[in-house]
Amino acid sequence: MTFFVHSHNRLVPAVTSNVMGMTTSAAVPTGSEGAITHGGTVTDRLVEANQHYSAAFSDPGMDAHPVLHVAVVACMDARLDLHAALGLELGDCHTIRNAGGVVTDDVIRSLTISQRKLGTRSIVLIHHTGCGLESLTEDFRTELEMEVGQRPAWAVESFRDVDQDVRQSMQRVRTSPFLLHTDDVRGFVFDVRTGLLREVDPA
Repeated sequence: MTFFVHSHNRLVPAVTSNVMGMTTSAAVPTGSEGAITHGGTVTDRLVEANQHYSAAFSDPGMDAHPVLHVAVVACMDARLDLHAALGLELGDCHTIRNAGGVVTDDVIRSLTISQRKLGTRSIVLIHHTGCGLESLTEDFRTELEMEVGQRPAWAVESFRDVDQDVRQSMQRVRTSPFLLHTDDVRGFVFDVRTGLLREVDPA
C-alpha cells in the first residue's frame, strides 16, 4: 500500500508498506497483554481497551494547534484509517468526518474554528470509492418522516458522481466567507481496494 505524506503543503507518495489492509479507528488490542474480555457491549470493550491504552500513556506535551496546520475532511467510513493512509502522527492535523465527507454547514463551522482559533491553513477533502451515499437519495428523508412523524432538517447530501461531489465540496470551502485561508484546498478520492489517493481536478 502506498501512503502519502505532506511536503510543502502537498500530498506526495511516501514509502511502500507491506500492510495488506487498513485497520479501522475502532480496532482494539488483541494480544495477550491487551486482551479484551469477551461479553458485554461493544462500548464495554472500548472502555476496557482505553484502560490498557491509558496504562501505557504519557502526556505528549502538545497543545491543540495542529503541527502541520492542516484540516482533513473525510467520510466516516470505517475502512478509512486516515492517519495511516496519510502518514500522519498524533497532533499533526484536525480531522473532521461525516457521512460522505461532504462539506456541510457544520463542516464549515469546524473549519472556521480550526483556522481562526487553531491556526490551520490547508484543507484536504477526501471522498472514497464505494461510498454508501451513492446508493441513497433525498427520499431517505421522506422515509424517516413517514416512520417518525418528523422530517429531518438536514439534507442527505447523496451523490452519484464522486468526483463531482469532491468538486462541489471544494467550491463550498473556497466560497465560504468565514474561512481565512482558501488558497490551498485540494480534493481526493481514496480507493478502498488499493489504499491510494487520486486527486480530483477542481475545474
